Amino acid sequence: MLKLRVITALVLLPIVLGAMFFLERQAFAGVAALFFLAGGWEWSGMMRAPGKAVRVIWLASLAGLLLAAETLRPAWLLTLLPAWWLLALVLVVAYPRLAGGWFRLPVLAVLGYLLLVPSWAAVVHLQDQGALGLDGFWALLFVLLWVWAADTGAYFAGRAFGRHKLAPSVSPGKTLEGLVGGAALALLVAGLVAWQGPVTAAIAPLLLVALVTVVASVLGDLFESMIKRQVGIKDSGTLLPGHGGMLDRIDSVTAALPVAVAMLSLTGLPGGL
Repeated sequence: MLKLRVITALVLLPIVLGAMFFLERQAFAGVAALFFLAGGWEWSGMMRAPGKAVRVIWLASLAGLLLAAETLRPAWLLTLLPAWWLLALVLVVAYPRLAGGWFRLPVLAVLGYLLLVPSWAAVVHLQDQGALGLDGFWALLFVLLWVWAADTGAYFAGRAFGRHKLAPSVSPGKTLEGLVGGAALALLVAGLVAWQGPVTAAIAPLLLVALVTVVASVLGDLFESMIKRQVGIKDSGTLLPGHGGMLDRIDSVTAALPVAVAMLSLTGLPGGL
């Protein structure tokens, strides 16, 4: 399993980094769309759609929404729509009590759009426009670094100090101590980069944006875990050997990136809309 994970990472890493650093907006948007559409295909399977034709139609509608988002670039897509994660928080906290209301095809179809379209748009926006005084690819990498640091910190803090379950009905392995440890490491990384690097942002609002982004990344992870638990599967798919599905790799990003852009807009920091 470890060998497969390493091989898959070695194949994907140059593709992802090459696209981030060297492609112009439209080309990068197209490459990013392939990853998100792969995640969309997995989501259509978790919707329990009656037949492959329905899945194909939904995926085509998702592609159409991505194209419309890139063509029109409405500001509300990245300033207002990320607030839907407050609803996702309610669903996660209340699971499984409210599952009978949302676990149905029409609702899941809409949730899939909310999950994937704003996050894809946020990735493209940051790579193209930059943020916090950083060029696009560096800005995107900086925000992703918060998410990766939070994930790493949560893992080690959870193993060392984890006692109190964060969301036992959704993801029994996650703890409050892990959340705190992950947030602390992410804030440390954000602060150090801002101190040593060419980041043009006041430290207090920057750390606020980083903190909210990290909490959102955990929510994104929990949200997908909730869907998988309701469906009764361990992984969203088998596209990435050793890693599971595409959604398993981008679940944190689906919440973190649009929330980061919305917070940049709210605080008036460079990179918002």
